[in-house]
Amino acid sequence: MKVLVTGASGFLGGHLVDGALRQGHQVRALVRPGSDAVRLRSLAGVEVVTGDLADVVSLGRAAEGCEAVLHSAARVVDHGSRAQFEAANVTGTLRLLAVARSAGARRFVFVSSPSALMRVREGDRLGIDESTPYPQRWFNHYCETKAIAEQYVRAADGPEFTTCAVRPRGIWGPRDHAGFLPRMVDAMRCGRLPDLSGGKRVLVSLCHVDNAVDACLRAAVAPAGRVGGKAYFIVDREETDLWPFLARVGALFGCRPPSPRIPLRLGRGVAAAVEAGWHLHHRSVGRGREPDTGPPLSRYMLALLTRSATYDTTAARYDLGYTAPRTRAEGLRALHEWVTAGGGVAAWTAGPPAPTGSLAPARPAPRTAPDHTGQGDTPS
Repeated sequence: MKVLVTGASGFLGGHLVDGALRQGHQVRALVRPGSDAVRLRSLAGVEVVTGDLADVVSLGRAAEGCEAVLHSAARVVDHGSRAQFEAANVTGTLRLLAVARSAGARRFVFVSSPSALMRVREGDRLGIDESTPYPQRWFNHYCETKAIAEQYVRAADGPEFTTCAVRPRGIWGPRDHAGFLPRMVDAMRCGRLPDLSGGKRVLVSLCHVDNAVDACLRAAVAPAGRVGGKAYFIVDREETDLWPFLARVGALFGCRPPSPRIPLRLGRGVAAAVEAGWHLHHRSVGRGREPDTGPPLSRYMLALLTRSATYDTTAARYDLGYTAPRTRAEGLRALHEWVTAGGGVAAWTAGPPAPTGSLAPARPAPRTAPDHTGQGDTPS
């Protein structure tokens, strides 16, 4: 079938394009003006449409004739006003939903995030499943707007227009220059990543990009009566002891392990102070411009790095046939090969490359911030 992929120039979006092509689909890729679409334009079976979630006309061009929409575009930075997050994550999604339905699409797969369920104050949560309710108060604007958008998508499900959401957590893998893993590795490489665990074991679920793609494409073709209006957690088959895992990945590239170890209470205080100082600085010197990067450490980042959070994929296994095809060992091997072939760890962690032909430098990625959605994509 013909599939529309939003956020196609991003990390997950680009892999969704590749996965759809491998399955024999035709792909229409929506990219923002100024995005590097050279790789996409070189792929047989891909039609690139330049547009934006704020532009109904461009969305109409993108959705015309498409039977399914894979919506991976989102505002995933850790700074900005509620209005900015709502415009990208909520209003943009509603606009795309309406356009896709009017254009005759029959399936809409929304790439959501477990952060849609993240509360301000909560402890470790292990084996979370889809029965977990949305919170009354979210951790930040990102969590709230992803949750609101997800609920709109699920509510839009109907007999001729099947909608569902997938919630991959902490996506990692080749071609990611700005997600949590390159940021952590870069901080280790520079000796700037302390062990923030406080000596606590932090168990988390992560999701290799191949596994996220597999789930999205399964959701695009699964029986409507089985998946319509539902959301699914999507993670790797292995649970991850986060801080030893980071040290292991760093060691693959000759990096020192995280140190020194910081007590949890001290880490929370430092994160709050750094975040507050960052906001004060940018309010005084920003002059209305959005900063390129967020704070080097925030309370949200610290929560992601110190709270255990694992997810049950039983529902995805039953409804989608999802079994996490890529193992961690395979994923690490492929990541090492890709980093090595691409010039080594310094090139990997330098941030996204500038668009081909652009004179502007690549936008730097935050150096100690995990990717809160795991998507690594930006609005398209």
